[in-house]
Amino acid sequence: MNEYIFVFQAIAISISLLVALRLGKEALIAFVAAQTIFANLFVLKQICLCSFDATASDAYAIGGLLGLNLLQEYYGRKTTHLAIWISFFIAIVFAIVSQLHLLYMPIASDITQQAYYTILSAVPRIVGASLITYLIVQFFDATLYGYLKQNMQSQFYIIRNYISVSLSQLLDTVLFSFLGLYGLVENVWHIIMVSYVIKLAIVGLATPFLIFSRKVKRKSEPR
Repeated sequence: MNEYIFVFQAIAISISLLVALRLGKEALIAFVAAQTIFANLFVLKQICLCSFDATASDAYAIGGLLGLNLLQEYYGRKTTHLAIWISFFIAIVFAIVSQLHLLYMPIASDITQQAYYTILSAVPRIVGASLITYLIVQFFDATLYGYLKQNMQSQFYIIRNYISVSLSQLLDTVLFSFLGLYGLVENVWHIIMVSYVIKLAIVGLATPFLIFSRKVKRKSEPR
């Protein structure tokens, strides 16, 4: 079942990306920020995909990166950098409020505290690793995509996305796995290799939606 859920997850995120693009720049920025929170919140769940160990959050990392690429494609580098800093700010707020949430003393009949503690107690380390990785990778991706956009013709839109996302996610996977997951997962190298392959698969699944994004963007423009 995991493989079917994985495909559905990638398609759902891709469709959501197009809806955000259709709604406009603000919705796309919000989408990118949301993907950052989802990736940090769901990363600790380890799953099996095609007999390999993986985390359940790789699709959200790709969703956020593709969102940034769409922002740069249609709204420019300045808007992309704004989205990066907004996502950075939201991640910091999430780390703070998650720890404040754990400080509340539950009543005797509460059954959720232990579950929250299991999930949120690792948030400071994960978010810290994520923030360091996020700034490095997102600015790397924005710079690389901007360079490719400037030096490649517009018809190579999909190739530009493949190159920038593939290289950015290789850097992202290695950095975050060691900073955020080392010691928390059974085999960090296994996670790195499988996560990177999964991310490339997600990019492949998202390709038809990226092609369709140009039509969506044209429809959203005022006449």
